[in-house]
Amino acid sequence: MDTDHADTANDARHGLMSWEAAAAALLALSAVVLFGLGTTFPQVRAFGYGPMLLALVVAWSANRRFARDLSIITGCLALISAISVEADISWTNIARMGLVLSTVVVGPWLVTRYVFGDDTIKFPLRRGQPWSRLEWAWLAFVVVTAWAVLPQYFLRTGVYQNWPPITGWSEILRLFFGVNAVGIWDELFFICTVFALLRKHFTFWTANAFTTVIFVSFLWELGYRSIGPLLTIPFALVQAFIFTRTKSLPYTVTVHLLFDALVFLTIVHAHHPQTLPIFFGV
Repeated sequence: MDTDHADTANDARHGLMSWEAAAAALLALSAVVLFGLGTTFPQVRAFGYGPMLLALVVAWSANRRFARDLSIITGCLALISAISVEADISWTNIARMGLVLSTVVVGPWLVTRYVFGDDTIKFPLRRGQPWSRLEWAWLAFVVVTAWAVLPQYFLRTGVYQNWPPITGWSEILRLFFGVNAVGIWDELFFICTVFALLRKHFTFWTANAFTTVIFVSFLWELGYRSIGPLLTIPFALVQAFIFTRTKSLPYTVTVHLLFDALVFLTIVHAHHPQTLPIFFGV
């Protein structure tokens, strides 16, 4: 492997048959084992660190500039793997997750911006540019689609039970806060950080695919299991496209939060169907 060929232009794009792609694939595999298989089969979780370490070896052997960015992502995933991200709305878990998830957003931004002098990680606001009719129409489409699909998924598969039972207003408010906080974090970390760093080195769809594998693996541990990937994979792919096309973090987050609003309502409905009878056919 050539250790010098990658210290060239920042915008170099590597193909799927490159060592860089092999390293990224190993890291994605690590996420699948740590957050996906490791959730269903806890005895295999520790094996996820093997491909993670191998990804670093391959990356640093092949391309120092790429390895630097991949190491940031790897460190973040390792830190996240140190805690459980399964749905738990206790105040203790909210505080623990809040600290860790905030660190893996703020940390990479500080390191890349002030240590490496790299402004790849951005949180674009697109001030002064109103949302287009197409963008408003997409928001309406998201609401209608989520309303029609999510109750079928959550109730017919029983995955709503991966979220704790909610019996009082305090738990309902904590669930609402937790769902929305994680939704915002998803975009800050997976799109603005992981996807952005990978996009420096790969084509859009290659970076998007690697990010999606990591994102969907995280969502599996969070609770989106059974046939969940059939929903979360398209969602993840589209969110990166929306972010790239609109260059607007507020819009991308709005799309996610509208989807998550229906997730929240579906979970409440699943536990209290007579109190919130807004879904039909389930």
